[in-house]
Amino acid sequence: MQIWVDADACPGVIKDILFRLAERLEINVTLVANKLLRTPPSRYIKALQVPSGFDVADQEIVRLAQTGDLVITADIPLAADALEKGAYALNPRGEFYTKENIREFLSMRSFMDDLRSGGVDTGGPAPFSQADRQMFANQLDRHLTRYGKQ
Repeated sequence: MQIWVDADACPGVIKDILFRLAERLEINVTLVANKLLRTPPSRYIKALQVPSGFDVADQEIVRLAQTGDLVITADIPLAADALEKGAYALNPRGEFYTKENIREFLSMRSFMDDLRSGGVDTGGPAPFSQADRQMFANQLDRHLTRYGKQ
């Protein structure tokens, strides 16, 4: 199993959880972004810089992901593409995207985009909290227990 991280917008605390996990369980974690990223020295942690451009990092993750890999992203279209490839997709706030719920996420995203383009201030996401961090860590642990390494 490989873990792919949509790293441009991934919170630092989530990256830290993934870095510790990579070392402890010897799982490959690759951060993909269009900017240079610093990672701790490790044979399990890599950073992949892609050219700037709309969805370039997302497209690279989808191209490289394999069935059974885990993609960490808050980007709903990327999550949908990962699911289509047979990968799993986990939001940094600890919610799994699934084939059963991805249409609802895509519909809500489209609805919110329509509101914003109509001039409505939707306020954006809530600040990242300790509860979000804990939920992510718990879901990641459950997933790895079930499908990957423990």
